[in-house]
Amino acid sequence: MKKILLILISFFIVLNGIEIKPKNVKNANTALLILEEKNIKNPKLTFDSQNIDFYSYPNKKDKYYALIPISYYKEKKDFRIIISYIKNEKKVFKGITINVIDGKYKSETINVSKGKVTLSIKNKARVQKEYEEAMSIYKTVSPKLYLKEKFIYPINSKITSEFGTKRVYNGTLKSYHSGTDFKAKIGTKIKAVNDGIVVLSKNRFYAGNSIVIDHGQGIYSCYYHLSKLNLKIGQKVKKGEVVGLSGDTGRVTGPHLHFAFRVHGIQVDPLQLITLINKNNIY
Repeated sequence: MKKILLILISFFIVLNGIEIKPKNVKNANTALLILEEKNIKNPKLTFDSQNIDFYSYPNKKDKYYALIPISYYKEKKDFRIIISYIKNEKKVFKGITINVIDGKYKSETINVSKGKVTLSIKNKARVQKEYEEAMSIYKTVSPKLYLKEKFIYPINSKITSEFGTKRVYNGTLKSYHSGTDFKAKIGTKIKAVNDGIVVLSKNRFYAGNSIVIDHGQGIYSCYYHLSKLNLKIGQKVKKGEVVGLSGDTGRVTGPHLHFAFRVHGIQVDPLQLITLINKNNIY
């Protein structure tokens, strides 16, 4: 009976043309929703308060995909995703459930200069301006996907701090780790993880010398604390090209590379996203 039920569930998913990977997704991870349907227009989805467009699945006919970034602070429970599109001049709605689960991230204590934790009025204004500038970039969705191959890592070295770790600065919980830190002495070459266009290249208060690359369709990779910036805004970049040299600029305790990703404006685990995209051939 159980086997028959599983077959029926599988058939139901195929019949409805919807697939989600993974169904149980950790907070601050990314889910992939695949829609397979002929002769449709304007496919979209709604996840909680997020409205996300579908895009044509690379090299797949009548197949569409959407990346769903899950906020670090998202409530841990089941959410109903509503998919809509137009077929035969009529609006069609479908639904699928996703379960957000606890990523169970670790904690770490970091000691930095007082001025990097308790900010002056001048530095608060600078941080706010830089935040608004960055969010304006991250919330811009380029319709074109620049990816042509699988993602690579920006550097082959030891990970010194994993994504999602709770950050206790000078004894006070201030944030969580919004990227993955790689061990890198000053002057180490840092590579672009895939093709794209440079949308930010400047020194910032927290992130230091920063490069941000738009890979298209709401996907951005970020490279922080660099000692040298090799690229300028608007420059096209190829996978493996050196974006800059590692350093210790910004709020750091030592030289390293802070590597991060944003999807539709939301911070997500960069390594999980790379695995998800590479495994499902979204390029």
